[in-house]
Amino acid sequence: MFDLKVINSVLDQLEEERGIPREKVVEAVEMALATAYKKEYGKKGQIVRAKFDLTAGAVEFSQVKIAVDETRVIYPVETAEGPVFEERSEEDERVRFNSEHHISIEDVRKIKKDAVLDEEIIFPLETRSDFGRIAAQTAKQVIIQKIREAEKVSVIEEFGKRQNEIVSGSVQRIERGNIFIDLGRTVAVLPYEEQIPGERYRQGERVRALLLSVEDSLRGVFLRLSRSHPKFLEKLFEAETPEVASGTVQIKSVAREAGARTKIAVTSTDTHIDPVGSLVGQRGVRVGTVMSELGGEKIDVIEWSADPKKFVEESLSPAKVLSVKINEEQKTAEVEVAEDQQSLAIGKGGQNVRLAAKLTGWRIDIKSAKGEPPVVSEEK
Repeated sequence: MFDLKVINSVLDQLEEERGIPREKVVEAVEMALATAYKKEYGKKGQIVRAKFDLTAGAVEFSQVKIAVDETRVIYPVETAEGPVFEERSEEDERVRFNSEHHISIEDVRKIKKDAVLDEEIIFPLETRSDFGRIAAQTAKQVIIQKIREAEKVSVIEEFGKRQNEIVSGSVQRIERGNIFIDLGRTVAVLPYEEQIPGERYRQGERVRALLLSVEDSLRGVFLRLSRSHPKFLEKLFEAETPEVASGTVQIKSVAREAGARTKIAVTSTDTHIDPVGSLVGQRGVRVGTVMSELGGEKIDVIEWSADPKKFVEESLSPAKVLSVKINEEQKTAEVEVAEDQQSLAIGKGGQNVRLAAKLTGWRIDIKSAKGEPPVVSEEK
């Protein structure tokens, strides 16, 4: 009835390339054939099942009936005009007896003595191969639908485990500023707001990004990517720095303005390992690799400290700080710098002090040693 060689080849291909288990596909085929059979030859209320034998390449059809009694259904009453059903009250939860769907428990026990209520009784049906054009189309549609459902589950299982990890793919298309990335199994979206400002992408170009979220929607699986998220930078350093991957060096805080500048605070659980040196690498090779991936984004690596004064001082690097006064209640830090260091501490457009405030969580006021009006960082 079926070409087993072709069927097994398709099953193998779906399992290997799309990760859909053979059992799921066979189940979809059986449901499709049962639907087609019922549409072509079945009756109203009939429950039809199909069993696909992969060894013989044949299909067996069966009808299922549910064992019931008067507590489950209302049996028809024979009259001169034929069988009729008694009226049913609104409180009566019973349904009308359907000989194609139900079978009385008394009749069942004539062929199976230990039968119980609600048990499914199986009756074989005549095997037919000429389903017809409409039935074949129905089977095809159900198969496609079931394969899509199985593939959807498979994609969610695979990429759900990779959330907050770096994935790579090629640019498939660009629509209204959004980049669609082909990940092999599925297509993900790199929204405009998650891109690094100034970056341009071409069709077919390889792109690495953070898998920000995996959402199951009515239209399918939606994978959202990001290259501007601070977590993307953390994962890049984790890939380049064995000490970060092992947990010896920990990233405590990240303040990022994607495409422009980032400050990252690190600490070490081993006093013999320099956390800043680990991320920078010999001759800056590690931090240089990350900067290249981010299109030349400047990265300041500083050592995290539990001492707020020291942490604030370090966060304003590369500026040299003279003194830091901390107000614990208002969580503000008043920083004094030399006159020639003030512009460096503030940064272009206030970027340096703004990132320092975001990194430390403190509001930072900067003033020069000559007592000029302080520059206040933005509160984050």
